[in-house]
Amino acid sequence: MKPSLQLKLSQHLALTPQLQQSIKLLQLSTLEFNQEIERFLAENPLLEREDNDPSASLYAGKGSDALNNTEAAAPAQEEGSSYQESAADAVWNESAAPSGPGGGSRSPDDEESDFQEFHAAAVSLRDHLSGQLALLPLSDRDRSLAHLLVEALDDDGYLGQDLAELLEIFPEDQEVELEDLQIALKHLQNLDPVGIAARNPQECLALQLQVQPQSRCRDVALSIVRQHLDMLAARDFIKLRKALGCTEDTLRQAHALICSLNPRPGAAYAPADTRFVVPDVTVRKFRNEWVVNLNQEAMPRLRINRLYAEILQGSRGSGLSGQLQEAKWLIKNVQQRFDTILRVSQAIVERQRQFFEYGEVAMRPLTLREIADQVDLHESTISRVTTQKYMATPRGIYELKYFFGSHVATETGGAASSTAIRALIKQLVGAEDTRKPLSDARIAEVLGEQGIVVARRTIAKYREALNIPPVSLRKSI
Repeated sequence: MKPSLQLKLSQHLALTPQLQQSIKLLQLSTLEFNQEIERFLAENPLLEREDNDPSASLYAGKGSDALNNTEAAAPAQEEGSSYQESAADAVWNESAAPSGPGGGSRSPDDEESDFQEFHAAAVSLRDHLSGQLALLPLSDRDRSLAHLLVEALDDDGYLGQDLAELLEIFPEDQEVELEDLQIALKHLQNLDPVGIAARNPQECLALQLQVQPQSRCRDVALSIVRQHLDMLAARDFIKLRKALGCTEDTLRQAHALICSLNPRPGAAYAPADTRFVVPDVTVRKFRNEWVVNLNQEAMPRLRINRLYAEILQGSRGSGLSGQLQEAKWLIKNVQQRFDTILRVSQAIVERQRQFFEYGEVAMRPLTLREIADQVDLHESTISRVTTQKYMATPRGIYELKYFFGSHVATETGGAASSTAIRALIKQLVGAEDTRKPLSDARIAEVLGEQGIVVARRTIAKYREALNIPPVSLRKSI
């Protein structure tokens, strides 16, 4: 067979670099989007922020202009409106931080705010305990051993290592014995917070009970913690009362006393992992209509650098012409991102109007296909828009995906949202008699009486998703 050359014509779809960038920007979260914008600003000299001239923003699309004009015409305190905060108030706005040199005059209150920030700095558990050890009349040897135990505590304040294991790290010439570590541990367990340096939950709770006033209730609680904690966790109150030989009233008081204790005494001093969510859109009620606005704080204002643009106009074949085109593409794609988010958010609010009026129990079933048909976009695009994008509402901040849910058939031939069913389950469990809590089968019967046909296994699945314990663990004395 001889080799030969042949010409063949075919058609295929190809994503242009501009379309690829548009899709990428659309699926990014707000944090990732801002990081991407910073990268473009650092790499492209033709691109710059327009923070100093809000009136010249390049992102004010037609839809957002109409909404902003409507919002400007609204009175400051509209009757019946339950959400009067601005977009900047809906998030932790840090743009009002005092400016440094060259950024305007420094407020006289800045020094006071700096002091408040310094005063509010978190104190670690080790620093808190070390400060108390410094005040105790201990020998240098005992204080050093106590500091060693402090370093061995975990974030919850427990001593996870056995004293015998800790003893092995000391050289033989120091002559540290197990009794020395036990004495240092006793000194440490007498510090604040009460229950610190415990080796297990039973010891932690017992340390806290020992400082309580002497009473029959406290003695019963101590017996439960030291000997019958597993029985209490299983809520087997009948066997527990027989084992303790106490009355039901005393057992109830001891149970309440144990529940008031803190099983994690060191957690209050652990560094807080605070994560802030910046909403992409805000929803407020204006003249009996729910209006959606883009959050201006989440929208970077970009523009083409005029100096470089004028240089390019006077010269041809410059190496910056490609970067100019990339900057134009980015500005257009960023505008398209927020316009798409606004359109999808408006469609969601129109479909879920009852939720904004009455809460989760009024949530209706909604699929990505319905919103895609309404806004004339592909279903995959709606999935990208609703992932890690947030909406600030009078009822809280929700991810856009929260408003979508499967449906459950009703006796009347309609459908109920799974979100609404979970809200009903939460209401029923919250109003139940804790002495006779509702089983999953009983909850299914109650919902069936309301016309919502739900299987018992579905109730169990929704209950677990709500972190509601089973009926045996919700029972009280």
